[in-house]
Amino acid sequence: MITALISRNCRQASCAKHRWLATQAPLPLVLGIRREDKNRWERRVALTPSHVKRLIRETGARVLVQPSNTRIFNNSSFERAGAHIEEDLTKADAILGIKEVPIDKLIANKTYMLFSHTHKGQAYNMGSLREFLGRNIRLIDYELMTDQKGKRLVLFGTHAGYAGMIDGLHGLGQRLLALGYNSPLIHMGQAHVYPNLECVATKLRHVADIISDQGLPDAFAPMVFTFTGAGNVTKGARAIFDRLPHDNITVDELPKIVADRFNPRYKNRLLALQVSAQDYVERIDGGSYDRAEYREFPDRYRSVFAQKIAPYTTMLVNGIYWESRYPRLMTTKDLADIQRRRELKSRMLAIADISCDIGGSLEFMSHASTIDSPFFYVDAVNGVEHKDIEKPGVQINSIDNLPTELPFEASKHFGDSLYPYAKALALGNLSDPVLSRAVICQNGKLEAPHAHLEKNLAAAHGIRVADTRRKRVLLVGSGMVSQPLVDYLARSRDTDITVASNNLDEARSLACQFPNTQAMQLDISDTRGLDASVRESDVVVSLIPAPLHPQLADAAIRNGRHMVTASYISPEMESLNCRARDASVTILNEIGLDPGIDHCSAMKIIDEAKSRGATVRSFISWCGGLTAPECSANELGYKFSWSPRGVLTAGLNAAKFKINKLERTIESGSLFAQKFGRVPLFPGFAFEGLANRDSLQYADIYGLKLNDMDTMFRGTLRYRGFAEILDAMYELGMLSLDNEVRMTPFEFLASRVNLEPGQADLPQIDHALATRLNTTPTSPLVSRLLTAFSEFGMLDPTHRAIHAPTHLDFMSHILQSSLKFTSGERDMVCLFHEFGIEEPSGEYNVHTSSMVAYGDAESGETAMARTVGVPAAIATRLLLEGKIQTRGVIRPTIGEIYQPLLERLASMGMHFTETTKQGAHHSLQQTMAWN
Repeated sequence: MITALISRNCRQASCAKHRWLATQAPLPLVLGIRREDKNRWERRVALTPSHVKRLIRETGARVLVQPSNTRIFNNSSFERAGAHIEEDLTKADAILGIKEVPIDKLIANKTYMLFSHTHKGQAYNMGSLREFLGRNIRLIDYELMTDQKGKRLVLFGTHAGYAGMIDGLHGLGQRLLALGYNSPLIHMGQAHVYPNLECVATKLRHVADIISDQGLPDAFAPMVFTFTGAGNVTKGARAIFDRLPHDNITVDELPKIVADRFNPRYKNRLLALQVSAQDYVERIDGGSYDRAEYREFPDRYRSVFAQKIAPYTTMLVNGIYWESRYPRLMTTKDLADIQRRRELKSRMLAIADISCDIGGSLEFMSHASTIDSPFFYVDAVNGVEHKDIEKPGVQINSIDNLPTELPFEASKHFGDSLYPYAKALALGNLSDPVLSRAVICQNGKLEAPHAHLEKNLAAAHGIRVADTRRKRVLLVGSGMVSQPLVDYLARSRDTDITVASNNLDEARSLACQFPNTQAMQLDISDTRGLDASVRESDVVVSLIPAPLHPQLADAAIRNGRHMVTASYISPEMESLNCRARDASVTILNEIGLDPGIDHCSAMKIIDEAKSRGATVRSFISWCGGLTAPECSANELGYKFSWSPRGVLTAGLNAAKFKINKLERTIESGSLFAQKFGRVPLFPGFAFEGLANRDSLQYADIYGLKLNDMDTMFRGTLRYRGFAEILDAMYELGMLSLDNEVRMTPFEFLASRVNLEPGQADLPQIDHALATRLNTTPTSPLVSRLLTAFSEFGMLDPTHRAIHAPTHLDFMSHILQSSLKFTSGERDMVCLFHEFGIEEPSGEYNVHTSSMVAYGDAESGETAMARTVGVPAAIATRLLLEGKIQTRGVIRPTIGEIYQPLLERLASMGMHFTETTKQGAHHSLQQTMAWN
């Protein structure tokens, strides 16, 4: 049995932690109130500040409240009530919430009180129930807090009815307009736009006056609103509807009323039809309806709602409690039959499914909608579900958190009803009959009334249950690679994205292009503000300068949030590894192009080779962000699709590598001079290359044995001639990281060749250049440099002065302005791996894996931005989906990351071409020319 297995896995020490609640506790408990995070609209709270103040006064309990910037009651109001604002609720004995808790945020050995949506065996939440059992959590469900007769005592039902009816009227008004008809209902807004119910009442009076004065569209008369259910949900809906001019009718009157549809009395009045089971079910074998029999033997009955009631209904307001043993109100086939009848085109226009039972009483109600996107449409005839208000289909409003549209009054009402039982919980009194009846599981076992859920757990075993909670991403940085990242994430409608930047205008410019995306200003030196922003996210993506990543990672770990960045793992980042693992946080680095995709494609080949018993003897990797060949007409053969500073500083790095069994070292400052002058990857490209940092460390990172390898090399591609110009600039001191600069580009050039700006002219400059570089004025190098400096605008003495902290930053500014892409130009990315693989048979094969990608000249999207931003976005998505389970400071060198990432990249056209040739003579080891 599932629960027996889970129970055996519970540690005795853990189970003992619940014994304090079995009887009256000697001391008041610590209660925690969690921050709601199912979606950004969830602003309700189980207990308001006034309830908390009273609870502390009457019980002496300590109350911890997780901070929230979206809750209807702010943090300070709880502090004034005597609560402690704390992110960490591990000190709480019992935790109160509203909606389901994400599985990864459940704290073991606690008591949770919330709406778990598990007691009816809902398949989509069986994963959660399994976790409650496995983590030894006592689960108290508000839905099961009843009196001795089974009447629910703690609920939002009335407020769900209020909001559902308001939204339903709003949606119907929009639908009628889309069909070409104005109506008084067009003036209704969604519930959340009204500050309180008093404002709703004012709006309803206004709409009622218009109905009485101007009437309803003749084409849809009579407008019949059918209400199912008799509980608080339906009572709330009727409380809203009844403020409009209406007449109450019965099922028996329907045929006569519709036959008399042009009667003037229907012009200015709505019709309300309240139905119960006896109105829409009948015995299959004939005979009269018997309520007791129907409840005990519902399989003896069938629904005739589709035949008796639906053909006369304009809007169905569904508020019934349904269980799977009862017949459905309507099946998908029922809806299709109605939609096929042309004479019923003005019927079943809309459904306000306030009960929101997915696949429940209405078979075609496939999912919960959201406050952001409240309506979808079902065209049962064609088997299509869509969101186009003008296309055929019944409009369905199925928001599963309707009361949060009225958060102030809903929270107050709910807290009033919950308070007596929260007080009993605070005193440790689980013998309270209301609380004891509401326990679904404890001590790793289902309670007896819920033992039947065993079969639901077993049926759901091994099935991945979808997390319907909205995902939240905090993107810190709004630079060049941000747009493809946001574009990818925004395609998932369950994801809210916040673009945070110190440049608010830039962030807004990016955010306004995408749905569910907002901008905010963020100063990461403001620890409190940073923590608040990080806490409100599920995953943080850092696209800010690399030196700032550890600061952001520290905040992510501190607040228990995963993080993604495209930059190399620095020593400072590596030092956070243990803390990240202990906090069960993933800090995924090096997930752009290089590093990033290169890791993924390399590990795929390496792991495949190991799996067949082969040995990797050689690894050569080249990668470069370049200008497309047709756009490379300048002396550098290069233009900048991102910050030149990264390109220039990379040239100052030292490098280590191994080629043909010899380990080589290039000292800092010598990288350009010791270039690989010929890198023959493809006949059509004239590449040269630079060694890329410490290649030797990647033998260990990739799980290879360096001593068994002939070659271990990683390099950066450029077009031929690039390194010669950059090496000369280095020799001239233009790439120095010392000394602040404030002068014009011409003055800077003159100073680098030891000339006074007022005395410098072109002949003097070329002689001075030759002298500084120990060559002649007629040398090709001097000629190339003068052409390059002219292209950079450095020979024009009229250019304005530039202020920069270093010489290198000064040149970065010049290059970014002079060598930027213009309209119609595009960049290119080339990634090339070569593996020398010795097979178990002794055969030596040269295996290559390559990808070439171009920017989009029409849209302006660069290949660099796409190949950095999209992998980071896919990694973010994998974390949101729970696909990445490895914790700590990591790279994408493990299968759970690189396999799905490569698959998703390929689906977007970013795929690798692989080749295999036999014999070591095919290897680049034999043909790369190193200066």
